[in-house]
Amino acid sequence: MKRLLAIFIVLVSFTQTISAQKIPDLERIEPSFWWVGFKNHHLQLIVHGDQIAQRAVSLNYPGVTLQSVVKVENPNYLFINLLIGTSTQPGKFNINFSLKGKKAISYTYALKARNHGIKAQGVTDKDLIYLIMPDRFANGEDSNDKIVGLKDQTFNRDSMYFRHGGDLQGIINHLDYLKDLGATALWLTPVLENDEFKTSYHGYANTENYRIDPRYGTNELYKKLVDDAHAKNMKIVMDVVPNHVGSQHWTVLDKPFKDWVHQWPTFTRTTYKDQAVFDPYASADDKKLMQNGWFDYHMPDMNEENELVRNYIEQSYIFWIEYAGVDGFRIDTYPYNDLDFMAHWMKRVKTEYPHFTLFGETFVHGMVNQAYFTQGKTINQKIDTELPATTDFQVHFSLLDALNNKFGWNDGVNELYTVLASDFIYQDANRNVIFLDNHDITRFYSGVGEDFTKFKSGMAMLLTLRGIPQIYYGTEILMAGVNNPDGLLRSDFLGGWKEDSVNKFTAAGRTPKENEAFNYVKSLANYRKNTTALQTGKTMQYVPVDGIYVYFRYDDAKTVMVVYNGNDEVKKLDLSRFHERTDGFSGAKEITNGMQLNGFNSSIDLPARTAYVFELTK
Repeated sequence: MKRLLAIFIVLVSFTQTISAQKIPDLERIEPSFWWVGFKNHHLQLIVHGDQIAQRAVSLNYPGVTLQSVVKVENPNYLFINLLIGTSTQPGKFNINFSLKGKKAISYTYALKARNHGIKAQGVTDKDLIYLIMPDRFANGEDSNDKIVGLKDQTFNRDSMYFRHGGDLQGIINHLDYLKDLGATALWLTPVLENDEFKTSYHGYANTENYRIDPRYGTNELYKKLVDDAHAKNMKIVMDVVPNHVGSQHWTVLDKPFKDWVHQWPTFTRTTYKDQAVFDPYASADDKKLMQNGWFDYHMPDMNEENELVRNYIEQSYIFWIEYAGVDGFRIDTYPYNDLDFMAHWMKRVKTEYPHFTLFGETFVHGMVNQAYFTQGKTINQKIDTELPATTDFQVHFSLLDALNNKFGWNDGVNELYTVLASDFIYQDANRNVIFLDNHDITRFYSGVGEDFTKFKSGMAMLLTLRGIPQIYYGTEILMAGVNNPDGLLRSDFLGGWKEDSVNKFTAAGRTPKENEAFNYVKSLANYRKNTTALQTGKTMQYVPVDGIYVYFRYDDAKTVMVVYNGNDEVKKLDLSRFHERTDGFSGAKEITNGMQLNGFNSSIDLPARTAYVFELTK
């Protein structure tokens, strides 16, 4: 802690030094352009320039009203509130900043026509999300590996915390691989500029809200990625971080006012205790520490209680929906945010984009803890968060329990059964994103002790359970890594760099076992893509008996039966127990190996830790 405090003091000193440096008379206006035709007619411009608050603001454009100009503690800022009328036409106009005795400043502002291309489609239970950490996936453009002027000049693929060079072009180059696998949506960890001194590769401490990190590409290239994905019937999920920014964010280096971010007498971390948010007996101090403490020493916590901060955050992310056409947001560190603000933001997004998807990261332990942060006030919450769904850590934990632990009253497959039996606490659990691993937790193959049978069983359940399944890059080719430290989870996808001696994007570059894994995942993913019963179908699960878990996904078109033996030895399963779902069917076929069931009045032997996915036949 002493070391972290010392680092924090150095960063504060650096911030003060930067703040004292000369800035241009007009350094920037954000957003730099906007659109006509939004239901919300208010537009807040944040203006930054040397002593800009001394200047008078004027403009003249039909349908645009200058409502107010807000001055704050720092004279280098103005906040301009505009009203964009319903009938306002696209066009350009000058915003003038005048001061007697000084040369006038003028900024040409553009109001554009709305993006009428494919956008904001939403990600649903019909989709399979593939999670990519861009710096570690593929390097499509060598020239942007290091950018002069950025603080982090590291570039070494042998170091887990340095930059490796993966970028947006690398992802574009491999869209066909992802489509072939069966992915229908891509979630990229944050791609906004992260001009921090260290570990900038992960992106979760952005220093710009309107600019793609140049080591990944440009704003235009990001839009091209979205357009290219849409052309292949794939969607894009943007990872957004409203809770905090990086310590080198331009609004932190020269704050508009002291509490633009939450301030403490000394560096103060969040407690990471989500219970304080909903605990009816919680201390007010504990709740404040949880939500206002900094997530890390280089991640200052945004003051979301302030209306100017709120508008800045809301508009910057709405910008990316309209500009690039992204289809959903994954919201980082959701429980640490001010929930009143989050509810307001969620409603604003839904109003403009009714089909847009929002799901929050809720890395919590407990079904009620997780459900508390979802919309609908389904468990007597004091606030409706308006959040449709979460990353379903409870299903994650219970899947690993089912795959690794022995059967018991609350253990093994019973844990998975119990979690799913509690889905009534959500407005709609089918919106939750389910997963076996991600960029913050031990890779799935390592999590099951590199047991290939368990790997296949986990993938079988992931791709047949309710919800929106998500696969972490490389899981399909058995990439391993234990979260100790987290950099080990984020290895490069070999073949994504021209100097790689093997190319795991191709069958020829994979080992026989990697190909078997890839083909198994591909067969399941594409079967799911073409089977509505596994997307929007109903679920029926049976109480586990003798360590065997059975559930059905079904609709009018198909019925799928999934059986999993959660024991370390062969078990016999009596099929007659499931007549409620099997009546009217004559048999079944296992979709990955062709195994046939000739009727349901008999029993079958189930190998240890093995899952079968059967499609029932008439």
